[in-house]
Amino acid sequence: MNADGTARGQGSRSALTAAATHAFGAIPPPALVLLGIVSVQLGSAIAKHLFSEVGSFGTVSLRLFFAALVLMLVWRPSVRLNREAWTVVLGYGLVLGVMNLFFYLSLERLPLGIAVTIEFLGPLGVALAGSRRWLDAFWALLAAGGVVLLMEGRGDLDALGVVFALAAGACWGLYILVGAALGRHTTEGNGLALGMAVAAVVAVPFGVADSGTALIQPWVLIAGLGVALLSSVLPYTFDLEALRRMPPRVFGILMSLEPAMAALIGLVVLQEALSWSQWLAVLCVVAASAGATRGARPPPDPAQG
Repeated sequence: MNADGTARGQGSRSALTAAATHAFGAIPPPALVLLGIVSVQLGSAIAKHLFSEVGSFGTVSLRLFFAALVLMLVWRPSVRLNREAWTVVLGYGLVLGVMNLFFYLSLERLPLGIAVTIEFLGPLGVALAGSRRWLDAFWALLAAGGVVLLMEGRGDLDALGVVFALAAGACWGLYILVGAALGRHTTEGNGLALGMAVAAVVAVPFGVADSGTALIQPWVLIAGLGVALLSSVLPYTFDLEALRRMPPRVFGILMSLEPAMAALIGLVVLQEALSWSQWLAVLCVVAASAGATRGARPPPDPAQG
């Protein structure tokens, strides 16, 4: 009876996966990346509307809890991992949880476009780390110039918000490195699901302590589920499918559009207008990220020794 039930469950999951794969197959990979960028920034905009009710800690705890729940139900990962794999999963989840806590703290104090632009310095630093090319030095200077413009473009930028965004960016850079290790030690979405569960365990106590019973209001729970789907489940799904069908370097260049998209969605959805110098700063960081990603050396081919 148990074996029969398991077989039916696996068959249903395979059918759903096949249907999703077919649907995604009709969408060009660049469009999938752009959909993922729009989705995650819309999720951040909705999250800001929840701050007045449950605060940043409450909002991030709802996001990670529901994202972990959905991913665990979809992937049903096995917990039978070796010690090394569990170490990577725990590290991934810890970094993911802390990164989201810092980012949402920055969103409480900064416009969406500025918070994302500052946070984007983390992955840009990873892309430039260890490079000895003069052109990469130019990209680093361009990004630094963008930061100067960003800070001078408006005198009322919250200093603590900038610190939180920088901390989130540092976590994002570390997240990229740990995420690569996660891909080597786990398969499909199993590591992602387990890591998201760990991130939820990290964040939820902060949300409960800060917001208490406000978290279980029906409309707050629905909004939290929406934030989780838009900010985590959908963009990760889009990105994984896009990476199967396009070179990582092209993917990275398209991802460089994220600060500009964040500023645009902040303007349209949240009415967060930036000054002309801050828009120029965002474009500097976008150009530096795209240039650094385009010029990055591809990983060595294992078949070539």
